[in-house]
Amino acid sequence: MSVHRVMGIETEYGISVTGQPTANAMIASSQIVNAYANYALPGVRRGPRWDYSEEFPLRDARGFDMSRAEADLSQLTDDDLGLANVILTNGARLYVDHAHPEYSAPEVTNPRDAVLWDRAGMRVMEAAARLATAAPGGLPILLYKNNTDNKGASYGCHENYLMRRATPFAEIVRTLIPFFITRQVFTGAGRLGIGQDGRDLRYQIGQRADFVEVEVGLETTLKRPIINTRDEPHADPELFRRLHVIVGDANLSDVATYLKMGTTSLVLAMIEDQFLEGHDFMPQHPVREMHQVSHDPTLNHRLTLEHGKRLTAIEIQREYWRLATKYCDEKYGAQVDEQTREVLTHWELMLDRLSTDLWSCAAEVDWIAKLQLLENYRTRDHLSWDSPKLQAIDLQYADIRPDRGLAAKLENRGRLTRMFTDEQVLTAVSAPPPDTRAYFRGECIRRYPESIAAASWDSVVFDIPDSQSLLRVPTLEPARGTKAHVGSLLDSCPTAGDLVRALTENPGG
Repeated sequence: MSVHRVMGIETEYGISVTGQPTANAMIASSQIVNAYANYALPGVRRGPRWDYSEEFPLRDARGFDMSRAEADLSQLTDDDLGLANVILTNGARLYVDHAHPEYSAPEVTNPRDAVLWDRAGMRVMEAAARLATAAPGGLPILLYKNNTDNKGASYGCHENYLMRRATPFAEIVRTLIPFFITRQVFTGAGRLGIGQDGRDLRYQIGQRADFVEVEVGLETTLKRPIINTRDEPHADPELFRRLHVIVGDANLSDVATYLKMGTTSLVLAMIEDQFLEGHDFMPQHPVREMHQVSHDPTLNHRLTLEHGKRLTAIEIQREYWRLATKYCDEKYGAQVDEQTREVLTHWELMLDRLSTDLWSCAAEVDWIAKLQLLENYRTRDHLSWDSPKLQAIDLQYADIRPDRGLAAKLENRGRLTRMFTDEQVLTAVSAPPPDTRAYFRGECIRRYPESIAAASWDSVVFDIPDSQSLLRVPTLEPARGTKAHVGSLLDSCPTAGDLVRALTENPGG
């Protein structure tokens, strides 16, 4: 069960308005969210608001709370700024996060489902942009699944993993820093440009790497850390913490997302079970190495570790894979589940092929797929790396329009591997995962939209006409509220009032 845990992906999309470089991104993002809300919840007078009451963005895993006076405004994500914000029937959250539209996928229990509902988010965003553009007075809005505008701004694709609270945070930091630095070799999205402003037009592996400035910290939009310390579990805080990962790239490749989520979950399982004690891969200069690994597409760069040994990123990843294989053999033996076995197999094969034949990974690794495109154009048209045409290709790879995005075109030609059919993705656009509390949240939005006053990861708040006050139904346990748990109950309750009465009469059911 080692890759199986509650996890999720939240992605801020790059946004531009064609022909209007000075357009207000916040207004454009609001149009995106509102257009999709009107489409997804037709006839609903008011959509449920987001419930901020259980959010604590300034709580630090190191044991203290940052004061609001010290915090940057971008950290105050528990303030309702009145920006567009909608909860979807698949349990996801679609909203404006400052200057970007963001899709926060519903909670899932495994990396395959993380890929599926993340890809569903791309279809939501593609439809939202199309609807906003077609609306009366609409702007020609384009969305990109990337992480930087190459002008100094970065926006995130964050991963979230539920962990045991008892796991020492210092051990999480020491083990994950070298893992995050080196996993770029198969999770990087590729970028033409070095440095935060991208002025040095050389190619690098990752889009997020140059924006990392410190090893550990609470911030997400400035002084970005390798390990984010935000302590907001959205679950029982006595039992769990939520590891909030902000260093990952936004992947277009299903396989890259799958390996990103699966390998990280495996490493977390080993940390929780204290299996990695005595194994130390910490570099002497972690932030510098984060940059240098990304800056070397040859994959020959050697990181200098604290104990003096020098290893490549692939060699360090191979050590993590070896330990993960040993861990699964010792803990599960022949009973290791199919998805964990698949992640281990893909991980090993990926590292082997990265070592021997880089181009053989082009169908699965974004930075290699994009580099191959760029090299083909360079050869065909005799272009230098500072060619504006190559910069346009770099951006167009992340265009989420099926008929214009280069990643989408590679998929259509069978040159970028897809893990799911169009039909499966379309189902995930509107239906929630059946095995987490997202099922209860999403189904309540679908069945009783006019009776939901608010919702969040932790609760659903009902507004029943004959009730004098709002009723908050807590959903603090991510593994409850599943289809198996509440499906028949929901089917038996034609109205929200019926559901509230049933829950009140049988609160533990």
